[in-house]
Amino acid sequence: MLTTRFLIQGALLLTALLSSPNNVVEAADKPNKPGRKQRKVDAREKAVKFANMKAAGQDQVSMTKEAAELRSYELRKKKKKGLLKRREASLAQVLFPGASPEQYSANEPVPAFVDLVESKKTQLPFEFYDLPTCPEPAEKIQKRFHRQRHRRNLGSRLMGHNAKEAPYSFPAKVQKDCTPLCVVHVGSKNLRWLRKLIDRQYRVHLSLDQLPVLMLSKELNYAIRGYPVGFKAPASYTGLEEDAFYLYNHLKFTITYREEPSEFEGLRVTGFDVHPVSITHKFGDEKVDLETNLEAANKKDGWSTCTAGESPVNEPDTYLALRSGATGESMKILYSYEVNWVENDIPWADRWDVYLVGSPDDEIHYFAIVNSLMIVVFLTGAVATIMIRTLKKDIAGYNEMQTLEEAQEETGWKLVHGDVFRPPQSHPLLLSVLVGTGAQIGSAFFITLLASMLRMLNPIKKGQALTAVIILYVLCGGVGGYISSRLYKFCDAKSWKRCTIATAIAFPGLIVSMFMVLNVFLTIVGAATAVSFLTIILVFFLWACVSTPLVFVGSYFGYRADKVEVPTKTNQIARFVPEVPYYAAPPTSIFIAGLLPFGSVCIELFFIMSALWLHQLYYIMGFLMAV
Repeated sequence: MLTTRFLIQGALLLTALLSSPNNVVEAADKPNKPGRKQRKVDAREKAVKFANMKAAGQDQVSMTKEAAELRSYELRKKKKKGLLKRREASLAQVLFPGASPEQYSANEPVPAFVDLVESKKTQLPFEFYDLPTCPEPAEKIQKRFHRQRHRRNLGSRLMGHNAKEAPYSFPAKVQKDCTPLCVVHVGSKNLRWLRKLIDRQYRVHLSLDQLPVLMLSKELNYAIRGYPVGFKAPASYTGLEEDAFYLYNHLKFTITYREEPSEFEGLRVTGFDVHPVSITHKFGDEKVDLETNLEAANKKDGWSTCTAGESPVNEPDTYLALRSGATGESMKILYSYEVNWVENDIPWADRWDVYLVGSPDDEIHYFAIVNSLMIVVFLTGAVATIMIRTLKKDIAGYNEMQTLEEAQEETGWKLVHGDVFRPPQSHPLLLSVLVGTGAQIGSAFFITLLASMLRMLNPIKKGQALTAVIILYVLCGGVGGYISSRLYKFCDAKSWKRCTIATAIAFPGLIVSMFMVLNVFLTIVGAATAVSFLTIILVFFLWACVSTPLVFVGSYFGYRADKVEVPTKTNQIARFVPEVPYYAAPPTSIFIAGLLPFGSVCIELFFIMSALWLHQLYYIMGFLMAV
C-alpha cells in the first residue's frame, strides 16, 4: 500500500510538471549554484590573481578600481554578517546597519564637521577651535547644515565629542584652487602650545558626509585617519641648535564621488582624503582683518603664494616654522585650502573598505577563542586530576578501616565538608556589596553585548554604546540589590539597611569621586573631555532617581525571599587551618588565579583598548561574547 501511494504521488507530480512548461523553462533558466569543487577553483584563481596584483606593486588605499577590488578581496572575511548562517554583505551593512546614502546635487553644500584633536601619546584631547586657527562659521552659514548636525548623547558628552561645523566649505563638484581662509596672529604662548602639540603627535579629525578624513600614501600603502597639526625636524636635518617645528597651514582635499543616473539622482560621496602642506605665505600690502573668513568676504588677492591656478607643495625652503619674531612679536599665519572632486566607480557601500585596510584578520579572534577554550580545558583537567587523586586516596583509606571507632574519625576530604558552606564570620557586608555590585555590572555588560550581537546597538558609535552601558547599569540596580540582600541574609547579618545603602552608593560613589578629581585637572588644562556641570547633574539624577530606588526594590524582594539552603550540614566553629607554603598563600594564589583568566581575554582586551584609545574600529561583539 505504501509503495502504491508513492507511485501515485510521483505520477501526479510528473503530470503537473509536464502540464506547466513555463515552470520547466524557468527552472532551466535559473543559474545553478556552483558546487564546492567549483568554488574552490574560483577561490584559488582569485588568490593567484590578487597575489600577482600585489607583487606588481598595486596599492590598497587609492580610489582606483583595481585598489578597490584588492581591498574587497582582502576584507572578504569581514564582509559577512549573521549569527549562524554567514552571508555576504558590504562593510556599510556590517558597520552601520540600516544606514542609507545621501545624494547631493551640483553646487549643493556637503556638510563637514570637525571633531577632536587627539594623540596616541596622551589622553588629553582638545577641541579644534581651541587651537589658534580660523573661527567657526557664522550662524547664517550653520543654518544650512541644521538637518545634518550631530546630536550629542550622554556618552558623547562624557567622551568629549562635540562635532562642530568645519571652517571649510565643500559645494558638490565645485573645484577650488588655493583659497585663502583667514589670517591669525599667534603669540608666544600659543606658539609654545603648538610646538607641544606637534611634539606629542596630535592629529586633527574632521568628517565629510559622515566619512572621516584620511591621509593616504600609495607608495607606502597606508591610510591613517586625521592629519597631523605639524611636524618636527631634528637638529641634524635643519643644522640648528635645537629641533624645529613646522605647521601645516594649507590642506589639499580630494573628494571622490560616484554618479549613476540609472540608479539615483545626484552624486554620492565615496572618499575623503587630505594632503597637508606647510608653506610660508607671502603677504601683500593690503590690510587684512584678523580671524575673519576671507573666503566669505571674497578677499582672494594679495598673496603671491596662493593664487588661482597654483597649488602649494611641501618644499624645505618654504616650510612654515613656528618661530616668533626677533623682538618677541607675534607670528602671522595664513590658513588656506583647496578642493579637488574626482569621479570614480566605487559603490557607496564599499567606501568604508579603506578604513579597515591593515586591521587584524578574523583568524586572530579565532585564536583568542581557541586560547580561552584551551585554558578552560587545562584548568578543568588540572582540578579534576587533583580531586580524583585526593578522593581516590581517601576512599581507599576509608575502605581499610577495621573498627567502628576508626570509621567515626573524619579524615581527608571529610575534614572540610562542614566548612565549605559556612557563612563568613568577618566582613559579610563587604562581601555582599561586592557580589551585588559585580552582578549589576555583569548584567549590564551582558545585555550590552547581546544587544550589539543582535544589531540593536551599534558599537562603532562609541557615544551611543557608552550611553547604553550607563543606562543598562542604572536599570540593573534591582539585580544588584537582590543579589546582595540574598547573600547578606545567608550570612545571618542583621544590618540590612546598611547593606542596601552601601550597595547603592559604594561603587557609584567611588567612580564619581575619581571622575570628579580627574575632571578638575581636565578643566585646568582645557581638555575637551572636561565634563560640564549640567552633565554631572544629569548623571547624579540618574543615580539618585533611578538606580538607588531600584536597588531598594531589589533588596526588598531579596530579604522577603527564603534563606538560601545548603546541601550539607555546616560546622558552627571553624576548623583550624594549618600553615601553608608561600606559593599557596593568598597573595600568590590570587595572582596565579587571576593570571589565567586574564590570559584568555587579553587578546580581545587589546583590541577593545585600541578602539577606545587608538581611534580604531571594534565591531565583532560575537567574538567578545564567545571569549
